[in-house]
Amino acid sequence: MRYGFIGLGILGSKLAGSLLRNGFAVRAFDLDPGAVERLAGAGAEPADSAAAAARGVDGLITCLPSPAASAAALLGEDGALAAMESGTTWIEMSTTNVAEIERVAGIAAGHGIAALEAPVTGGVHRAATGEITVLVGGPGAVLAAHRPALEAMGGPIFHMGDLGAASLLKAITNMLAFIDLIAAGEALMLAKRGGLDLARCYEAICASSGNSREFEDWAPAILGGSFNTGFTMALGCKDLGFVVDLGRDLGVPLKLAGLVEQLFIEAREKYGGDAWTPHVIKMMEDATGTELRATGIPEALAPPGG
Repeated sequence: MRYGFIGLGILGSKLAGSLLRNGFAVRAFDLDPGAVERLAGAGAEPADSAAAAARGVDGLITCLPSPAASAAALLGEDGALAAMESGTTWIEMSTTNVAEIERVAGIAAGHGIAALEAPVTGGVHRAATGEITVLVGGPGAVLAAHRPALEAMGGPIFHMGDLGAASLLKAITNMLAFIDLIAAGEALMLAKRGGLDLARCYEAICASSGNSREFEDWAPAILGGSFNTGFTMALGCKDLGFVVDLGRDLGVPLKLAGLVEQLFIEAREKYGGDAWTPHVIKMMEDATGTELRATGIPEALAPPGG
């Protein structure tokens, strides 16, 4: 199968690269010509517009930073949906909200185009190796047709149900990850101020009931001082906004998630939207005058810019 791919940022470039490594033909577009050029060097066919990326493909994949960006790429001037053929499929791998995926999928259906949502979770470093978890919402038959491509980009793959189900769960997983990040920072600060060796604490916590995948992955980025999780404060605030909106819509009092959102907003305003998400912990370091650093812990995450 031949795929168009729109959105070659930190995550999208890794997913598109996995498609190429597994022998899929990819025609790629991004607003950054340099990103297109880099992927062309790995074997992709460059496209000069969203519409050009969508012509003559079996499936069009979008991986963009916001619902507004996806809508612009699909429905805007020289948009992708108008260029796609009836019987093809749009696969949304961006993190979006339930109402928006349903809205755009309805427009796509009017063109005879099927839709899948396939947001991923587990960290950009796992996307780079094709091991990131894929959450899927949409018809089983459409998933079956495109499963080989999704398996090339990640795994395991969880079919969550109808369109919208995967976006709901993705918001939930992000909520848990960001809460965990705050908790990790507070735990490490408590250990540091209590005179413990943070490298030894990291090893012990990883072997304890307090461990989590996020602690294993993100604590080294804090302890090493890079703060690079491959995920920015702007994206974190956007995703936490989705969570808080869901809580309001579904009548769930998300008190902890609401507090975490406010901390993220504060850190974004202090360090900028392009700062990596652990800057919410740097805010704690600055307030206490205490840095959380340790040596001898290799970073598992992608290097800056990767």
